[in-house]
Amino acid sequence: MSKTARGGLPRLARMTIQRIVPNLKVAEPGLGHAFYQDVLGLRKDMDLGWIATFRAPGNPAAQLSLVTRDASAPEDSVISVGVPDVEAVHERALALGHPIVHPLTTEPWGVRRFFVREPNGYVVNVVMHAG
Repeated sequence: MSKTARGGLPRLARMTIQRIVPNLKVAEPGLGHAFYQDVLGLRKDMDLGWIATFRAPGNPAAQLSLVTRDASAPEDSVISVGVPDVEAVHERALALGHPIVHPLTTEPWGVRRFFVREPNGYVVNVVMHAG
């Protein structure tokens, strides 16, 4: 069995995806918070003013974020994908030639992330909690 993938690159070990979070673009930072909490029963886990993340109690993988703009990236992402090793995914994206639109960065709010443009043109925020 070959130990390489397409293009002679080493195969990735089985990647664990911790969560995939849709990032819903909104015009008003606080609009909708009550809906997600009171109607759907989600818990607000984070609110930085420009982004708020809501999580299903008892299921940390079931999340969504309301985003007005990204505080540090030049483009907004449509989804965030939580991984246990963001550096490995970053190296793989670079090796396969996918455009990085926000460099691998440790952000002041406690995540390490990068943004990559996928083949359909969408921007994906690949993220792990720092530390």
